[in-house]
Amino acid sequence: MIDEKNIEKVFKMLEDTLKEETMIKKLVKEKYNQFQILVATILSARTKDELTEDVSRKLFKKVKSPSDLLKLSKEELEKEIYPIGFYKTKARNLLKLARILLEEYDGKVPNRFEELLKLPGVGRKTANIVLSYAFGKPAIAVDTHVHRIFNRWKFVNTRTPEETEIVLRKKLPKKLWKKVNNILVTFGKSICKPINPLCEKCPINKICPYPKIKENKI
Repeated sequence: MIDEKNIEKVFKMLEDTLKEETMIKKLVKEKYNQFQILVATILSARTKDELTEDVSRKLFKKVKSPSDLLKLSKEELEKEIYPIGFYKTKARNLLKLARILLEEYDGKVPNRFEELLKLPGVGRKTANIVLSYAFGKPAIAVDTHVHRIFNRWKFVNTRTPEETEIVLRKKLPKKLWKKVNNILVTFGKSICKPINPLCEKCPINKICPYPKIKENKI
């Protein structure tokens, strides 16, 4: 069983086992700026981290600020971010976003959730990732991995990532909020997969209510 009493222990067990990091956490550790973190997060929607990371690093050799981004035409930006998923829509949104940041925020990324949501291409998950990673604020970024895993654990009983975020804000200790995305996205990709999860390799197999395969007892 996984509940409020042992959730910190569960996170510690996963943290000690998982060595990989999300693409965004890598960029933060390498000192990419808040604008670049925002751009990379927008690019990552419905796109694999590996591809997003390659495209972002290439783009960030030219683009370090909203004004840098606006030096590119829509067609040039599309070429820079191709083959990112929905690259045409993302190019259009990024150019709009850059103009808004320059005109309304003095070229800076806002550090309030409500203000981030007003930006083109920014939803709840993106806003929370930016707050957590770029600004170091307590925020819970819930994607399909996070949503699936907390439901498998029966820590929540929700139908959508947004519902999961709302429940987690009430139940999850605030000191774990910033860890949720990095740990559970990595865990969801490598072990607690959507189909055929590797329960036999899971470090929390013994306390997880979901496993189909338990450890063999000798």
